[in-house]
Amino acid sequence: MFLPVQHEADYVIVGAGSAGSFLAATLASETGASVCVIEAGGKGRNPLLRVPLMTGMLLRSDGYTWQYKTEPQAALDGRRINWPRGRVLGGSGAINGMVWVRGLPVDYDGWAATGLNTWSWDQVRPMFERIEAIPAGSGKAGAKALGLERPEWWSGLYDAFLSGARQVGHREIDTFNRDDAEGVGRYHFNIRGGRRSHTGLLLKQAIARGTVTAVTEAHCLRIELTEDRATGVVIRQYGREAVVRARREVILCAGTVGSPTLLMQSGIGNPDMLARAGVAPRHVLPGVGKGVQDHLLVRVEHESRQIGDLTKLLRIDRAGMAMAQALLFGTGPAACFPLLAGGYFRSSAQAALPDLQSHFMAALTSATLRVNPFRAPKGARDGNGYFANIFQMRPESRGRIEITSPDPLAAPLIDPNYLGDPADRRVLRDGVRLLRRIFAADSFAPWRGPELAPGVACDSDEDLDAWISASAESVFHPTGGCCMGTGPEAVVDGQLRLRGIRGLRVADASVMPRITSNNTNAPTVMIAARCAEFLREVA
Repeated sequence: MFLPVQHEADYVIVGAGSAGSFLAATLASETGASVCVIEAGGKGRNPLLRVPLMTGMLLRSDGYTWQYKTEPQAALDGRRINWPRGRVLGGSGAINGMVWVRGLPVDYDGWAATGLNTWSWDQVRPMFERIEAIPAGSGKAGAKALGLERPEWWSGLYDAFLSGARQVGHREIDTFNRDDAEGVGRYHFNIRGGRRSHTGLLLKQAIARGTVTAVTEAHCLRIELTEDRATGVVIRQYGREAVVRARREVILCAGTVGSPTLLMQSGIGNPDMLARAGVAPRHVLPGVGKGVQDHLLVRVEHESRQIGDLTKLLRIDRAGMAMAQALLFGTGPAACFPLLAGGYFRSSAQAALPDLQSHFMAALTSATLRVNPFRAPKGARDGNGYFANIFQMRPESRGRIEITSPDPLAAPLIDPNYLGDPADRRVLRDGVRLLRRIFAADSFAPWRGPELAPGVACDSDEDLDAWISASAESVFHPTGGCCMGTGPEAVVDGQLRLRGIRGLRVADASVMPRITSNNTNAPTVMIAARCAEFLREVA
């Protein structure tokens, strides 16, 4: 079937998320090559996308996300877990919690130990530093860097958390972006001047300069293959199909769900699985869709004896004022995402390194994020409280993504296999007890009300395990599916080139051979920066 060529460029990038946006803007500015980026979502012109506190609503919005769900998870009482992924210029970086943490050196040295020598911590740390461009002694990013700030808004409950952790033996650190990050502290966020700052804004600047062409509201159906070379991408936009042709390379930046799915819809993957889905195999690559990992959290919640600052400000009658303040001036509680403090902890004395990460919020999730981020139930005490989440940094469990239909727009099967390894459940259980010790510290005495979740009656291993199964949720950090490596299951090599197909790379969180220890947005941008470096070397 003959299809018209809609665009032609040196590089065609599929997906304008955190990785694709950064890669497109970098290639255009540093190589002078022509770049076309394809995005299924829109241009993201709604000013509310810039308000940091909108994260809770954006993650539930069909307008800006793919509302994926997992397969029923056996270890989570058969529940299907929400897996929202961004669908707008900026991708998940335009809707996420904006926490900017690099990961731990052990993550990247672990990758290098598998034969990926150019991905050691010593190799990737300079990439983070260039992306961040933080002047010495400054808490803010340089003018030309991706926005990176600590929001100014603060509340006494966050001080109680930091003090409580110190009182039970945890140190306080100046930043989580240090080689020996362990303890409690304040997070950095992709925020500039009180407004969300993500790589999609860098892409928009490149589009405005005319150095990048963006094709939005276009679904990628399959990769165009000419013998053993990728030569373009077939898209459907406004009901019409066309080809976007690549003179040099096609780079998939469609994310942990999108990139392996597009490969499989193009006939690249395990031939038996492709045949079951009704797709003719074109290139055997059995590792496509395998090695999927995600972080799984639980929350310890307390009622508060006082109405916290954040709870007061998020009452419905004040929500409009807070939103306007953030939009106009970049100040106030809506100018931050209020998981402002947290910690990296060891689950036990036997843990050689931190294996738990936590974020603390000075409000109840049941009264804010789970219902409406701008409304808490009325009443003298309802809705007043605080919580901390906690999740295992480096889970052992691995899952898969598969297609089940030849329809390229059909949602794939997503099975993270949460808690498939028994060790993962034990670490989460230890994390609950660790948070309980912090919340029992003297610093929380003026605030501490009854424990709402899991509840004081839930204390034995068996009860905590049952509660974890009933309540654990995704942290929205999916990785894998196009894992980088040197063995037979590897999908891409150390330079992100797809094995066996020329002119095709993958550069997003799907290439991680093992999930990084914490929030995955910063490592994903770093992967895009490495890809730009590899492409410059062959240009």
